[in-house]
Amino acid sequence: VQLQASGGGLVQAGGSLRLSCAASGRSFSSAAMGWFRQAPGKEREFVAHISWTGGITQFADSVKGRFTISRDNVKNTVYLQMNSLKPEDTAVYYCAVSSNRATMTPAYWGQGTLVTVSS
Repeated sequence: VQLQASGGGLVQAGGSLRLSCAASGRSFSSAAMGWFRQAPGKEREFVAHISWTGGITQFADSVKGRFTISRDNVKNTVYLQMNSLKPEDTAVYYCAVSSNRATMTPAYWGQGTLVTVSS
């Protein structure tokens, strides 16, 4: 099982990025998927998750209204659209696959993609 995250980079404050996480090795169409992030010197924190059908989404308060999460079960891929980025969004972003369908209990982790937001 592999989770390959991509789409990170350097962006100015107010800009946008779209992260992708492609899963391989097995289908995760029946599992919730999500994103976490870890800023330098801080613990990893929850960002967003989406249920297996896409019908339930949840976001950290710090990103509500700016980030959206979606998934394509045919492509076994989850996306994180990040708009109105702020310097405090700078972190390594990790995708995760949950051990269940609706809530986010990480069972598998991707390798992380770095997002840097300049002021």
